[in-house]
Amino acid sequence: MSLRTPLARARGLGSAHDGTSHFWWQRLTGAANLIALIFFVYTVFSLAGASHAEVQAYFDAPLAGALMLLLIVSVSYHMYLGMQTIIEDYVHSSGSRVVALALNALFSVFIALASVLAVLKLSLGA
Repeated sequence: MSLRTPLARARGLGSAHDGTSHFWWQRLTGAANLIALIFFVYTVFSLAGASHAEVQAYFDAPLAGALMLLLIVSVSYHMYLGMQTIIEDYVHSSGSRVVALALNALFSVFIALASVLAVLKLSLGA
């Protein structure tokens, strides 16, 4: 016997009122990362042994810079979601969990911002 109302069962929302959106975002970013990985591998192999000027010329093209930025955002968000799941599942102390979740968010944002700034610096020639 379930204590949930029929409306709650229909919406699929659990106690956190998040439903399955976390699950689907993780799957969506994972699929996007697989597709973007093809571009990334191509970029790495085509620029292997290239000079700084050649790499900068490659990223001067708007498509290359935009695809790299999308890859950074997708990978960073996917990393954040994955670590959040691990922390929520395996850190049992509520105080430690809050600290770990905050550090996870800060780390993910730091990695994303540092990577975005590096690509923008290459793309804009700064």
